[in-house]
Amino acid sequence: MPAQTDRIEKQVLLNAPRERVWRALSEAGQFGTWFGVRFDGPFVAGQRLTGRIMPTEVDAEVAATQAPYAGTPFEWWVERIEPMQRIAFRWHPYAMDQAVDYASEPTTLIVFELRDAPGGILLTVTESGFDQLPPERRAQAFAANEGGWTHQVRLIAQYLARP
Repeated sequence: MPAQTDRIEKQVLLNAPRERVWRALSEAGQFGTWFGVRFDGPFVAGQRLTGRIMPTEVDAEVAATQAPYAGTPFEWWVERIEPMQRIAFRWHPYAMDQAVDYASEPTTLIVFELRDAPGGILLTVTESGFDQLPPERRAQAFAANEGGWTHQVRLIAQYLARP
């Protein structure tokens, strides 16, 4: 069976009330604290949102890997918000080279979905659409985000474990 190249999926069981998990996902300030970005405004369905990469505040090791990118512009589009269930965004994955204009490239879709589970809330993070990316960037963007989402599901768990 061939390896999946178009979709990344990560899950984490979060030991926190659904409302708290939802706020960590749907409030730009909270999201940015654990994810590692300072947004210029709130998440609004159908709206473009900008910000700057800032190292996460919940894990020093991950923050150190994000530090070289501090201040890098960050842009995404809030695709949809279904309160207490799911929130979806679009972005240009691994768009780290500030000398490149990624505007003409397709975006990938990121969906954060919540489900009740024994012991807490199961968060599933799915990013899809890598096969549409230019061939010269596809493998690198997929590999970078595969590792990145591994860190991010750990970061939200650490964030929600704080008082």
